[in-house]
Amino acid sequence: MRVLITYFFCIFSLSVLAQNSKTTNYSDFTGAIGSSQGTVSVDYFHLWKFGRSGKVEVGLGGRFTSYFGTSQYYSSAPADLAGDKRKSDSILVQAPQVNALNIAINLGYRILPKFGVGFSIDALGFSLGGSQSGSYVNGNQGQAVSAKPTSFNVLLVGDNDRGTLNSEFYMRYFIKEKFAIKLAYQYLFTEYTTENKVQQLPEANDRFRNKSSLFSLGITKQF
Repeated sequence: MRVLITYFFCIFSLSVLAQNSKTTNYSDFTGAIGSSQGTVSVDYFHLWKFGRSGKVEVGLGGRFTSYFGTSQYYSSAPADLAGDKRKSDSILVQAPQVNALNIAINLGYRILPKFGVGFSIDALGFSLGGSQSGSYVNGNQGQAVSAKPTSFNVLLVGDNDRGTLNSEFYMRYFIKEKFAIKLAYQYLFTEYTTENKVQQLPEANDRFRNKSSLFSLGITKQF
């Protein structure tokens, strides 16, 4: 509840500060690739321009991310387990596939009329996906498990995060007035919840997370 209140307060504060600011809108279609994994994402952001020249762009939007991979390891997700390798166990998911729809935050800077940089991060939303088979890994032991994407996504900073959250550092070059090419480094959390709490020590746990680093290429339409 405190997290939701904080998000709503930030949204309200931003809207008050931006009442006299100019606005712009961006939509991106992006594909990313990493080690035996990749994503396709579509987003839309409403941004307020700040500063005398309006080069600073801050705003909110929505992003849909579809993740797919092959033989990916997911480690214990709760913060008190993830921060200590002695406490963390893993599951190996054979064919992970997660679809996430999130409210996202964007901060950008238009360095030149045709060139800009920025950062965006998912904040709150939900995930969907089918049940996947895998193996619970504990030392040399292993057992078959079934897991589904964690349904609720929320940004809580670092290992306190929950669910599937996408973030990216990007550069845009406008080849036309309203169209740009985007290059980005994408950092993605995906999370699965097992049917049972397969990890029992040092505490019972059913949430497991994969952290992916991907390079992406996309196109941008400015409205």
